[in-house]
Amino acid sequence: MDAAHLVLSSFLGWMWCKVRQYVKAASGRQRYNVLGAFNPVTHQLIRVTNDTYITATTVCELLHKIAARGVGMPITLVLDNARYQHCQLVQDLARTLNIELLFLPSYSPNLNLIERLWKFVKKEVLNSRHQGSFADFKQAIDKCLDELPTTHRAAMQTLMTLKFQTFENVSMLAG
Repeated sequence: MDAAHLVLSSFLGWMWCKVRQYVKAASGRQRYNVLGAFNPVTHQLIRVTNDTYITATTVCELLHKIAARGVGMPITLVLDNARYQHCQLVQDLARTLNIELLFLPSYSPNLNLIERLWKFVKKEVLNSRHQGSFADFKQAIDKCLDELPTTHRAAMQTLMTLKFQTFENVSMLAG
């Protein structure tokens, strides 16, 4: 489980030209927050979105959605160390809903599987694209997330595996 804070702006790619090009950019700072939990077995994404802030109450809303779909199975959520995930409100609710919270060590986003999903969404929807309005921006992100089990199924099967690099039986070079 983790949040992606996506900011409306122009996401540039590489462009070679003889004449300087001006790129339209959005004014202001509008951001779309997606708090999501990804099931690595079923490849199902449960999410809560808003355009304000992710807070402990937002996490509690997601915990209720997860528990409703849990169907009596044990649930373990892997989380990073965001402050809104550590608060007593979230921990008490998780205990009440029989959800185990497993916190990753600090500065280890590569261990959180959902970080791969956020990178995929940014690449698929935002890179080298300009969204005309905040509504178009949100719609493009939601469309990509809605199409994960259908259009992007093959990409999700290869990207969202439980294979992590381990350092067992690896020869180390002394430097």
